[in-house]
Amino acid sequence: MIHEIDEALRGLLAPAVTGDVAFDAPTRDWAARRNAPTLNAYLYDIREDVERRERGALAERDARGVVTRHRRPARWFRLSYLVTAWTTRPEDEHRLLSGALALLLPHEVLPADAVPESVRPVSTSLPLSVAVPPAESRSLADIWSALGGELKPSLDVVVVTPFPVTPVYEAAPPVTVGAELVVRGVDGVPGDSGPRMLRRPGPAAPERKSGVRHVR
Repeated sequence: MIHEIDEALRGLLAPAVTGDVAFDAPTRDWAARRNAPTLNAYLYDIREDVERRERGALAERDARGVVTRHRRPARWFRLSYLVTAWTTRPEDEHRLLSGALALLLPHEVLPADAVPESVRPVSTSLPLSVAVPPAESRSLADIWSALGGELKPSLDVVVVTPFPVTPVYEAAPPVTVGAELVVRGVDGVPGDSGPRMLRRPGPAAPERKSGVRHVR
């Protein structure tokens, strides 16, 4: 699922750069090997969106409306990407970032044709946010320190996507025949009545008023 979101993001960013869209960690060694203008979308954080978590089980139905399977609700995750531009001149990097921002800002959700097939049964609306300040528990400066590189201008891009949860349980076939009740005698021998359909009792008959009716 994560690699499919990578490809969806690559498709959105590709028109902004004549070179490549990469997902490598932007370390010093990687930067030294780069030989063309590049937009880098580094996946630096994966966290569950606990506010979207659902409990219980969901029923899957066929075209006739019959329950065929039961499954647990999908879990939603926030995939955070650090998008940076890499060229030989800062002005060109800023131009690439501007192009990336122009391509991403019109979308509050991933475009419908970019939603991966694997998550379409769950949802076709995957939230997308761009340049929103990250949570206080995350510091971009700390990320760059961990990568061993110098701080660069970047866009924080977050895609929220469902992840199907297994296992899926097959449902028992629907009941098509009513229950039967066999009436037996006191001594265990079947009585005169054969098998009878067990039915719910109907509404109680209205009570009769007491008194004597005189007929002339």
